[in-house]
Amino acid sequence: MNLLGISGSLRAESFNTSLLGAATRCAADAGATVNHFDIGTLPLYNQDLDGDDKPGPVAALKDAIDKADGLVLVSPEYNYGIPGVLKNAIDWASRPGYKSVLVGKPTVILSASMSVTGGVRMQAHLKNVLAATLTPVYCAPEFALGTAHKAFDDAGELADEDTRKRLDRLINGYIEWAAG
Repeated sequence: MNLLGISGSLRAESFNTSLLGAATRCAADAGATVNHFDIGTLPLYNQDLDGDDKPGPVAALKDAIDKADGLVLVSPEYNYGIPGVLKNAIDWASRPGYKSVLVGKPTVILSASMSVTGGVRMQAHLKNVLAATLTPVYCAPEFALGTAHKAFDDAGELADEDTRKRLDRLINGYIEWAAG
């Protein structure tokens, strides 16, 4: 199974990008590949640019989503919601409405945050946005990593064995569900 991983954080030392890396390793152990896509180069959504001659990064995003068997979205929570950079990527990918590359694409959402809630409000917000794009989301169990600033070791790996096992169960369950 070929999956596409997207981090909703552009920060160099992002906990969410580290969590995407950990999820990628879990997927590899289950026989799946996760290719990462950097959404930091996407221009802000502008319908005037959304014609046959799309900006290169937009065309690359849509192509990568189209070729993937599923999506792994990992994102922080900003002001109780989705970071603008991730929402922008979804806005580009969701066109044309109800016929986009997102329609029917099995997706799993993960989050990491320095707060104890781990980004659960962002996950709820993202599920609502993805529902509008007809993107099915693997809903149980959820994975929200609280106090993420304490969760990773110096090498960027999850430090706690129970957290690694929980992530492994989530990714394996998602892959089984996505393979349908």
